[in-house]
Amino acid sequence: MYKIGFDNEKYIELQSEHIRRRIDQFGDKLYLEFGGKLFDDFHAARVLPGFAPDSKIRMLTQLKDEAEIVIVISASDIEKNKVRGDLGITYDLDVLRLIDAFRALELLVGSVVLTRWSDQPAALKFQSRLESLGVRVYRHYEIEGYPSDIDHIVSDEGYGKNDYIQTTRSLVVVTAPGPGSGKMAVCMSQLYHDSKCGIRSGYAKFETFPIWNLPLKHPVNMAYEAATADLNDMNMIDPFHLEAYGQTTVNYNRDVEIFPVVDAMFRRISGESPYKSPTDMGVNMAGNCIVDNDAVCDAAKKEIIRRYYAALIRQRKDNGPRNEIDKLKLLLQTANIDLDERGVCVAANAKAEATGKPATALELPDGTIVTGKTSRLLGAASAALLNALKTLAGIDDSVDLISPEILEPITNLKVGLLGSKNPRLHPDELLIALSICAVHDPVAAKATEQLSRLCHCEMHSTVILSASDEHTLKKLGINLTCDPIYETKRLYHG
Repeated sequence: MYKIGFDNEKYIELQSEHIRRRIDQFGDKLYLEFGGKLFDDFHAARVLPGFAPDSKIRMLTQLKDEAEIVIVISASDIEKNKVRGDLGITYDLDVLRLIDAFRALELLVGSVVLTRWSDQPAALKFQSRLESLGVRVYRHYEIEGYPSDIDHIVSDEGYGKNDYIQTTRSLVVVTAPGPGSGKMAVCMSQLYHDSKCGIRSGYAKFETFPIWNLPLKHPVNMAYEAATADLNDMNMIDPFHLEAYGQTTVNYNRDVEIFPVVDAMFRRISGESPYKSPTDMGVNMAGNCIVDNDAVCDAAKKEIIRRYYAALIRQRKDNGPRNEIDKLKLLLQTANIDLDERGVCVAANAKAEATGKPATALELPDGTIVTGKTSRLLGAASAALLNALKTLAGIDDSVDLISPEILEPITNLKVGLLGSKNPRLHPDELLIALSICAVHDPVAAKATEQLSRLCHCEMHSTVILSASDEHTLKKLGINLTCDPIYETKRLYHG
């Protein structure tokens, strides 16, 4: 059952005001390293129910007159054709997507920085493409001894060799398609160049997770560890903050490990460091906007379960690393989470056992669970969707929302002309058929009106669904898990 636990409007207001204060702290300019997703932060939306996936970009639009965007991408990632796992596109294409998205919101994209530059052919080609589109491009180079040789890094032979990025606004948001791009190094390089030009500037970091003012073992922070289990990230008490202030705060291992280096760079560039801890560097206000801790804890525990199932699927598909699953199991034990707490898993498996075929279960907003079985014309996920819409609309289960006269021609087309071996309708095909019926059938129209109510609902399938099915369910806002089992024994599952 979905329950609001986070005040989104308060968050946008508090966060934008806090960033303004940080700009004022440094005077002329603030370089704000933006970690995580600026757009479509569905992880935050799942573990902080009430958080809107576009909250961070909405917050930035409140600062658009003061802000410009710098997008960072590693030249080596371009050369390797690195792909974003969530979008299925290469990092260089995602840079173009991000530029379009920022411009659509009237946010100024000042430039693109190509880091770890060493004249890679693919990076040279990408630079030419960007410049032909009117985008300014800068190059930053690998620095020998980075990050430990501070004397060399903070010198004319280190940061001094990098192109100086020309910026015009007081807030420079430094973002990237993915991790490991060199965002922090870009910010520090700019501080070095600014200091030589007599410009007062500073650096801060925006990371939504872990939430610094929640306990270390709070389910929201543990859900972040679950989300990054493949990276082996680990939340920890910030020892620098504890020593400086006697206050317990939470950070994650990479920021804690790199802080002495960042602190030394600040002192080398400016003569002193404005921060006493990695927590000090952050500007995240999400922890101050939780209005129902029980709702947030429940949502975060559900996310840990979902991450566990997702890891099982990855291992089944790719023979992925076992240590990711082991870490997730440990998180489940630490948070005292029983997999049977996910009621849709229990219901789906019971339905599959009763029918002897793959089954799906879907939990509605009021906690009611409906199931779907595999039939001649409908897959289990499609059947569960149809049954859910009937239940939400108060339509009797015996009513056919889509007549066989419509279903049969679709399946004949799929198998007879399009060469599909599966005659059953996928969720997207089902919804198109239902929408057609809704034109003349008021009962079908009543069912389609319930689709928006499926957002935030939980679903489980006893077999791995196709990428197409997952994509459709995600668009509906449904949180899906699957057992790590294929429906058939084929070796190739396209």
